[in-house]
Amino acid sequence: MKHIIVIVLLCTSLGAYAQKIKGRVVEISDGKEYTLPGANVHWAGTTEGVVTDADGNFKIDWNESGKLVTSFIGYRADTLDVKQSDKKLEIVLVSGSILDEANVVARGSTTIMSTRGPLIEQIITGEELCKAACCNLGESFTTNASVDVSYSDAVTGAKQIQLLGLTGKYVQMMTENMPNFRGISSLYGLGYVPGPWMSSISVSKGAGSVVNGYEAIAGQISVDYKKPLTSEQIFLNVYGSSEDMFEFNANAGVKLNDKWSTAFLVHGDWLNKQHDSNGDGFMDMPEKKQYNFMNRWEYKTDAWFLQFGGKFLDEDRLGGQKGFHKDMRGSFGKDALYGIGIDARRYEAFTKLGYLMPQYENTSMAILLNYTDHEQDSYYGARNYLARQKNAYGNYIFQSIFGDNINQKYSAGVSFNYDRFDESFNDFRVDTQKKTDIVSFDREEKVAGAFFQYTGMFWDQFTVMAGLRYDYHNIYGGFVTPRLHIAYAPDEMTIFKVSAGHGSRTANILADNSYLLASASSIYVNNKLLVDNLDELNNLDMEKAWNFGVQMNRKFIILDRLLNINLDYYRTDFSSQVVIDNETQAGKVNFENLDGESYSNCYQIEAKYELIPRFDVLGAFRYNDVKTTIGGELRQAPLQSEFKGLLNLSYYTNMKKWQFDFTTQFNGPGRIPLNPAIASNLQNDQFDSFQMMNLQVTKFFRTWSIYGGCENIGDFKQDNPILGADAPWSDGFDSSKIWGPVHGRKFYVGLRFGLDRK
Repeated sequence: MKHIIVIVLLCTSLGAYAQKIKGRVVEISDGKEYTLPGANVHWAGTTEGVVTDADGNFKIDWNESGKLVTSFIGYRADTLDVKQSDKKLEIVLVSGSILDEANVVARGSTTIMSTRGPLIEQIITGEELCKAACCNLGESFTTNASVDVSYSDAVTGAKQIQLLGLTGKYVQMMTENMPNFRGISSLYGLGYVPGPWMSSISVSKGAGSVVNGYEAIAGQISVDYKKPLTSEQIFLNVYGSSEDMFEFNANAGVKLNDKWSTAFLVHGDWLNKQHDSNGDGFMDMPEKKQYNFMNRWEYKTDAWFLQFGGKFLDEDRLGGQKGFHKDMRGSFGKDALYGIGIDARRYEAFTKLGYLMPQYENTSMAILLNYTDHEQDSYYGARNYLARQKNAYGNYIFQSIFGDNINQKYSAGVSFNYDRFDESFNDFRVDTQKKTDIVSFDREEKVAGAFFQYTGMFWDQFTVMAGLRYDYHNIYGGFVTPRLHIAYAPDEMTIFKVSAGHGSRTANILADNSYLLASASSIYVNNKLLVDNLDELNNLDMEKAWNFGVQMNRKFIILDRLLNINLDYYRTDFSSQVVIDNETQAGKVNFENLDGESYSNCYQIEAKYELIPRFDVLGAFRYNDVKTTIGGELRQAPLQSEFKGLLNLSYYTNMKKWQFDFTTQFNGPGRIPLNPAIASNLQNDQFDSFQMMNLQVTKFFRTWSIYGGCENIGDFKQDNPILGADAPWSDGFDSSKIWGPVHGRKFYVGLRFGLDRK
């Protein structure tokens, strides 16, 4: 059984406004209609196609072929004669014959690999997100082999992504293809996107598209929120865990008329209990409450497309020693409890405007605008860190084709990014047991850029995407960002991809690494105390790196089912980097420019197979070789597992009344940087391999479902996650040496209710 998977992934969600044919693919069973997610839809005689989403819907650019082929494993392929004037298609597939059209798509595939587009990209669908509790973006990658999420420290609850062996600051985080969660929000942004709000997540490894900017070094992750017309009419989700965490989510989509629609999304979560399962006197996770609200509007005509909306977030975190409360802020010394508090307020507004030029075929333009105002009042023991970031982003994109050839496309445009940082900070000197004066280091960053990107398809086998952009930074001057992606498909079952490109970013030393304040070490820049030498911040370079990647995807038909194997390798070489050294000298976290080598090699193999009907098995193994020159010595990256293994088993019963999902992760050993303030014989310089297991069971009803599960089934916890926990005001205190989970087994239960559209 074969057919082609083709996903044409545009460089931006609004970058293409060619005439689109929309439709839905369904099956009829027992007189009832069921949508078919993961069905392949493509134009006959071409490689231009799409895959239906979780609701069976698709949109595809018009092609002069006029014959639209729809195929799905276990169903007869259907070919329709389509007119350019057709607006909405309903395609019914009939179960029966074995297909013979090239590749096989697993029924209801919940993670879609781009096998023909030039980018090395995965789409994580909303159905995949439901395989785990997925309370927020940070918990969305449990079943993903490429992305790791771990705690940055043992007291703040901040999480960070790891991709290609590099931390999340080297991953360009986006919401609907607009850069977001940068700077002050980078540490906690993973918790700012509720899981039930997301319709899908796009994960692109390595160098991304130049249309979206220059900041992607390890890759790009873009979140798509639920849309007014494609989400449920009403959706409710409630969740509770054995840790006394509770969560509520709701969204509603309203169609006002043929052109206007709107959606409301509401979220709240609360954790009001202080847990200390390991008995070290510190809370395993901070108390937290978050309120999140979003409203978005959509307007559509044949030529115009408009989206705009706003988002508000309020979040409070309180952690530290058990018994600490807000009224104790400011107290310090051996008789005082150590506490941390992080209060954040965030406002966002966005606009997307697209125009399909009716006088020109396959030509469109789009304007993307985003504004955020993020304010954070935080303290870490006796240290205070107050920060505010205002960001304005704009991107104009023009897309068309060369001549009359729809296989030769280009995108061009200009962008502008503005950041205003207002930061103030005071240090705490352990040797004198005194706080320093508060210092302020405010700055403005203005970056104007222009880009051009070419995408061409040749002989139905080669796809080339080459992009170049130039940006001028008001502090660092001008720089060029080249990127290249090549895809080659020698046959319908095999594809090779190559990518290469450059990325750059500004190092925001406290915004990116504020969790380091929860230690006894003072902050230095170029070996000079920060509070006394603010000018040293201007001597830190912009971080720059080259990324090279190769991927091979090969499909096999075994027992009439698809075995999908994916191999990839990436290397990232830093020519300029701001290195964090907190292991060379006692009482010192030093930020300095790279003096030597810094690189990452990442090897991964991933295989997926439907072992028996409705039983999917995903297995993956990844090896990381990441080294950085620290203190004049090339060292293995600290607190990172050398390898990771993943096994995900997913089974649902006939008619999908029950679903069972089990995931286990095998994490290899890694290096622990020694704390110079503690005798080496009292510390470990390596951590051992460990395993994590999660299980979830879901029972489906017509309009609602109930789910329950257990995370960290084996109750594995890192021993002594906080050094010097019994003396937090001494020089041995450090909460940043985290390599494993800090809290143990967790049970949870939740309920989802969804009223879908007719």
